[in-house]
Amino acid sequence: MSGDNSAGDVYVTLRNLLNSIQCIRDRVRDGESNTSDGAFNLSNFWGTLNQAVKSVSQEVTKISLAFSKPPLPSLQGCQTSVLTLSTVYYWLPKSQGVTLRRQIRDATVEVLEGVSQLVEVILSSPLQSLTQDQLTSTGTVWSACDQFTQLPQDNKAAVLVVLSAQTGVVKDALEEIEQALSDAQDPFSDVLDDDEGEEPRGNQDTYWSDKDRQVIGPCQGLMKASTACLRKLTSAVKANGDVTSAQTLAQLDDLADMGKGVSPSVDDLALSLYPPMDYSSVENNVSKLAALLKKLLQIIRSSHVCGEAELVWVQFLDGAVDHNLHKARDLIQQGS
Repeated sequence: MSGDNSAGDVYVTLRNLLNSIQCIRDRVRDGESNTSDGAFNLSNFWGTLNQAVKSVSQEVTKISLAFSKPPLPSLQGCQTSVLTLSTVYYWLPKSQGVTLRRQIRDATVEVLEGVSQLVEVILSSPLQSLTQDQLTSTGTVWSACDQFTQLPQDNKAAVLVVLSAQTGVVKDALEEIEQALSDAQDPFSDVLDDDEGEEPRGNQDTYWSDKDRQVIGPCQGLMKASTACLRKLTSAVKANGDVTSAQTLAQLDDLADMGKGVSPSVDDLALSLYPPMDYSSVENNVSKLAALLKKLLQIIRSSHVCGEAELVWVQFLDGAVDHNLHKARDLIQQGS
């Protein structure tokens, strides 16, 4: 951006705005919440937060369009709306649930990042123009603001978002292994197809041995137990999850935090099953996943979401984890 003194002043103002937004964004990303133990009205918070988000959306529209023609606009409204959004976010105390607060924080950071990118685009664009990059960046901020209407409204709903995502990832990993097992002897047939007319590959490192396939059985069992655990836990949280006390809110956070570890552990196990199979790596990943599942089941058992009906499947899955862990170890150690 270049031109007369007026344009130079706007450049300085934009640069200051950019620095301010980036500082606010970083504070939101890394900062602490309101720790007051006083009364907090979550419904009022959402009303104020949604109004703040709406204001940001309106202000970025104004500055994006205003820079396309004279006179050059004031940026005070944009700076005020961004500061208000971050301030309202800080009102939310951790006592309302860490899982909820993380998701609102991430959504707030996404909006602030979008505004920051828009200002950078305006800075790099010709003065009094409306470029495609400006339109794209403005749309990005709109989309980030629109996501606030889809956010979970309390910690129970936030935990369900986490568990749903975990369940989907674990289910996909299990289906990929099952699909690979069904592809005759070669799990890489879909990515390493032989050229037509050539002899089949002779590299046994791309094939499962009989022992490999035996070891995979209980590993699949553990992965299925992971899926079942997450699904059952989701149902238990839906039915019994309580957000009316500090203790139950903290228990929900513990369930979410432990649940988030399931899909990475399942992925690690699944990846170690592909040939050439390293049995020590498989055994290590089996042990890690089993330990995680047993810890998660223990936390479920001691939480408020576990009633008599839930205790039945908790005990069943605990036994299934032990069974598949021991079977996998026995098969791996045979002949070694």
